[in-house]
Amino acid sequence: MLKQDAGSAASATALLEEYRAGSSFFFSSPQRTLLAKGEWARLPDYEGPDGLKSLPRRAAELLASTGQSGHGTSVVVGAVPFDHTKPAQLVVPMTIQWAGPLGFDPGGQAEQHPASAFEMRAVPAPAEYENGVNRILARLEQGDLRKVVLARSLHLTSSAAVDIHQLLRNLARHNTRGFTFAANLSTGGDHKSLRSAAAGSEGPRTLIGASPELLVAKTGPYIKANPLAGSAARSDDPYEDERRAASLLASAKDRHEHAVVVEAVAEALRPYCKKLDVPLEPSLVQTNTMWHLSTEINGELADPSTSSLELAAALHPTPAVCGTPTDLARAVIQEMEPFERGFFTGMVGWCDANGDGEWAVTIRCAEVEGCVIRLFAGAGIVPGSSPEAELLETSAKFRTMLLAMGLNQPQMAGRKEG
Repeated sequence: MLKQDAGSAASATALLEEYRAGSSFFFSSPQRTLLAKGEWARLPDYEGPDGLKSLPRRAAELLASTGQSGHGTSVVVGAVPFDHTKPAQLVVPMTIQWAGPLGFDPGGQAEQHPASAFEMRAVPAPAEYENGVNRILARLEQGDLRKVVLARSLHLTSSAAVDIHQLLRNLARHNTRGFTFAANLSTGGDHKSLRSAAAGSEGPRTLIGASPELLVAKTGPYIKANPLAGSAARSDDPYEDERRAASLLASAKDRHEHAVVVEAVAEALRPYCKKLDVPLEPSLVQTNTMWHLSTEINGELADPSTSSLELAAALHPTPAVCGTPTDLARAVIQEMEPFERGFFTGMVGWCDANGDGEWAVTIRCAEVEGCVIRLFAGAGIVPGSSPEAELLETSAKFRTMLLAMGLNQPQMAGRKEG
């Protein structure tokens, strides 16, 4: 089912243009682009402590029943939330089309909108977020926790419905090295997201974003994971940008944060692999807005029938988006974050009947419904973190979505002035 080199950049762009909010699923990676339309079958909602553990089996059963029915599309697509007890949004589409990676002509800018076109509310307020970082730092001193990822959100409301298709185009154009996605969340379980956020939220509910982070991909017996942890904001000044990259690569605090994540990812994958290559040193990857420490892990499965969704479920959530130890970090997050994450820091992607697939971590993302758009960003808190630096890091991470919205004002990301 996997289409490694199907189509061209031109046909990939055509798939992008065919996307329709509310009825399509779009996912592009550096290797391929897919567009799924409609819904042939849906994974039934399932809530409970073993929901994530049983997810690969339930998805495989759905694909098997779909194949027996004669439907020609043996692929599940969709998103899995951060909370392992909440239901996933996975469907077998009516149709699916594949193409090669997206490509765009150089240049081109997102349509600009004045900041005044949006009413913005930070949740929590910047000062409250910094206070939360201080509380976590105090908890880290007790020694039972090594890391907690603390997130915040921006709620933006416009007088007109958000143009989801244009937002997706802008994200795809400026994030071709990563994973651009749009998943319909209009049906299925309610995650207490935008439905209570503001009035005027009618319309398809959509998870949209451009993640730089691959959770796991599988092609036949071969797998790849690319954990990212340790970040620095980009600079428009090339000399300052280079300095920030070098500083990140040399940072003991960031390298420690990164090592914790790589260790956890490798530990989760080893039981499935007869070979696993884990580089000893991180490298740097860049997006339009951020530098990240990166480690590309490659392996060969002991059992090639192991599905990409089973591997993704074994990895989720990594310390890059939750913390470590996982259960303690998750409990701190639930206690301290004044909102439910929903699908932020979950995973989004696809898996076919052979188990091949790609799953990206749902970061640099937003949930959109009608006139309301809710952005998310988080920062990993470890010993040595500073509240002001973590606030600025989340502000920089918001810029992926803000730039795609045509908003480039620092105050929109909740930065402190002066």
